[in-house]
Amino acid sequence: MSALLFQNVRVIDPKNNIDAMTNLRVLDGLISEIGTLTPNDNEQIIDGKGCALIPGLIDMQVSTGEPGFEHKETLASASLAAARGGVTTMIIMPNTQPVIDDAALVDFISRRARDTADVNVIPMAAITKGCNSDQLSEFALLSEAGAIAFTNGDQSIMNALTMRRALSYASNFDALIVHHAIDEHLFSVGVMNEGELSTRLGLSGIPAAAETVMIDRDLRLVELTGARYHLAQVSSAMSLPAIEKARADGLHVSCGVSANHLLLNENDVENYRSFAKLNPPLRGETDRLALVRALEDGVIDVVVSAHNPQDADAKRQPFSQAAFGSIGVETLLTALISLHHAEGIDLITVLRAVTQRPAEILGLNAGTLSIGAQADMTLVDIGAPWVIDADDLASKSKNAALDGRRVQGRVEACYVAGKPVFSRLDAQ
Repeated sequence: MSALLFQNVRVIDPKNNIDAMTNLRVLDGLISEIGTLTPNDNEQIIDGKGCALIPGLIDMQVSTGEPGFEHKETLASASLAAARGGVTTMIIMPNTQPVIDDAALVDFISRRARDTADVNVIPMAAITKGCNSDQLSEFALLSEAGAIAFTNGDQSIMNALTMRRALSYASNFDALIVHHAIDEHLFSVGVMNEGELSTRLGLSGIPAAAETVMIDRDLRLVELTGARYHLAQVSSAMSLPAIEKARADGLHVSCGVSANHLLLNENDVENYRSFAKLNPPLRGETDRLALVRALEDGVIDVVVSAHNPQDADAKRQPFSQAAFGSIGVETLLTALISLHHAEGIDLITVLRAVTQRPAEILGLNAGTLSIGAQADMTLVDIGAPWVIDADDLASKSKNAALDGRRVQGRVEACYVAGKPVFSRLDAQ
C-alpha cells in the first residue's frame, strides 16, 4: 500500500467547512485520515511548512487545440499548466476541429487524455452539430460516451427554437446545458465594452444588453422546459438580478464568471492591449465590483479560467483584428487567492467556487478532502508574492490577460489520486 502523511498543513475544505492546522493521510490514492496523526512505517512524510492543503481545483471552462489546433495547445500542455496551477480536473470545451459532437470524438478525448494528461480531463460535447447549426447532437449517445454536459463553447445559440429543443431534450435525462449567453447581433463587430472608453479609443463597443437580452430569453426557456442550465460567464451587474429571480422561482440555474473579470476591468485594454480582449468583454469597475460581491454572496456559483489559448499571430494584431481569449488555467488559483487578499473575501468562499460548487453542478465525486475521497489535492503558499510572466507559464500559447500582474499565492505541489503531478517540495 502507498501512503503519504502531510504534516504541518492548513487543511481547507469548503464542503466540510474545515479550516485548521492539522495532518492528513493518504492511503492508496484516497484520503484516509485527518487530525493529529502519528507517522507509520514505510510512509512518505511531507512537511507542508504551514502551507494550505486544499481540494484540487475543478476548472469548468478550458479550451484546448487538440484535435485540430495543436499549435495553440495540446491536452498534454494544458494538463501541465493545470497541474502547475493546482487544477486537478479540467472540463474541456468542444470547439475543436473536428467539433466534439460525436461519441467517437468524446471517446478519443478520453483516451488521449489517459495517454498524455497528468490531471483528470472530462469533455463537454456540442449542443448542435458543428457548434454552428440548428441540428441537435445526440445527447444520449454522447452522455453514454462520457460527455459530462453540453455546450457550444464560446458560440451562442441564436435560434430560440433550437435552444428550447436542446433544453427539452436535456431535461429528459437531467443533462446540463452550458450556454455562452450573448446576442451576436448586438455583439456585431464589437471588440470591447461599450462606453466612454471605447468611444475615446475609437473601438466598436459591446453593450451589456447583448448579455442580458440572451440571459432573459434563456431563463424563460428554462422555465418552460424545466431543464438544468448553467450560464458559462456573466460579465455585467445588469445580469445578476435575473439570475437571482430565477433561483427564487425555483429554476435549476447556476452561473460562472472568469477570474479575469474579477480582477480586471475595461481600463486594462486602454493601451490597445490585445491580451485583455475577451469574450464577454471586460466591463467597467462598477461591474467588476458587483461581480466580486455576487461571488461573495453566492449569486455566482463558479469561477473559471476561461482558458482560451491563441497563438502570437492571432493576438499580436491591431486590437480590433486580434482574436478574443486569454490563457488562465495555470493562474486560476493565484487569481482567487489574490482576490481574497485584495477584496477581503473569505478564503473558503472563493475556494468553494472552484471545488465544491462545480463538483455539485457537474455531479462529480471531487472537489473535497472528505474521508474516502480521491486524493486530488493542492498544496499552496497563500501569502507568497510573485509576478505573472506569460513566458514562464506552461501553456504553449502565451496570451495571458494577467501577464505582468503582481499576485499572491503560489502552488507548491499538486496531487492526483495521491500521486504528485507537480511539486516544488523535497519530500522527507
